[in-house]
Amino acid sequence: MPLHAIDDISDAFGATAAFLFPFDTRRWAKLAVVSLFVGGGLSLPTFQANASGGLDEPIGTGAPGFPPDALGIVVAIVAAVVLVGVAYSVVGAIMEFVFVESLRTEAVTIRRHWGRRWRQGLRLFGFRIAIGLPVLALVAGWIGLLAAPALLEGVDPLVPVGALFVFGLPLVLLVGLLYALVASLTTVFVVPIMIETDGGVLAAWRRLWASIKTHPRQYLACVAVGFVLTVATGVLASIVVSVAAVVFLLPLGIVVVPVVFVFSLSSTAALVVLGAAGALFVVWLLVVWLFVQVPVVTYLRYYALLVLGDLEASLDLVSGRRAAIRA
Repeated sequence: MPLHAIDDISDAFGATAAFLFPFDTRRWAKLAVVSLFVGGGLSLPTFQANASGGLDEPIGTGAPGFPPDALGIVVAIVAAVVLVGVAYSVVGAIMEFVFVESLRTEAVTIRRHWGRRWRQGLRLFGFRIAIGLPVLALVAGWIGLLAAPALLEGVDPLVPVGALFVFGLPLVLLVGLLYALVASLTTVFVVPIMIETDGGVLAAWRRLWASIKTHPRQYLACVAVGFVLTVATGVLASIVVSVAAVVFLLPLGIVVVPVVFVFSLSSTAALVVLGAAGALFVVWLLVVWLFVQVPVVTYLRYYALLVLGDLEASLDLVSGRRAAIRA
């Protein structure tokens, strides 16, 4: 039996080219907005605290003290960061369905697909939280145990820290790998199954697991090839963005450098020009990165959809596109 993970590499190129070309600015702009959210899993902020100064240092010397309302400010900032992260994750979960629906229907209509699939997106968000929080708790607990001996008096931190590092690191890496695998399979396979069956995450996972048990060799090959394709397309995208950055910097430098020479670097005019140039450069890189992500994400998602459809005909969301590129 042929390996669909290999055969579908070239078919995904054909499907991507047929979907994205001829180039349409409005269509690509919509896909660029979707690509800003698509593909990411659960991402929660982490925090570090650094202490300086000795325990015997008298109050009022050394590092200046924090103002009385510093704790409130920190809490407000942390809460804002968490809320932004949660909002981004919710939108990202719904956009997964918007993107797959766009490939399935070949119509990039964010509002319509959002209105039809937002409930399933919330289910996906809840599933990502359910599998992500235990992993985050494990990593945070492991880091806390590593730091605890250093905070205790009369305890040599090297022995427990060494033991925790040697025995705990493999466990943390294994759990992280399993989480990444489950999250990736959920994104590329479970989401399409949810769309095709109009069901929930767990029901779609049961359907996928049955297929995995039937075709373990095919899915193993798909995971391996998919990882290589993800790395390769990521490298190519980085190269394109880097070249675009250099191309933009050359004319930008022609405008900015004379201003720096004519005016003092600390002058208002020079600072305004430098600030505007920096802002333009950041916006340019963001736009280029988003547009570069469009063919990358489209290709990787088409690849997974083609493999899924080859293995399970009843779950083929792109049968029309498949027939066209294989005709």
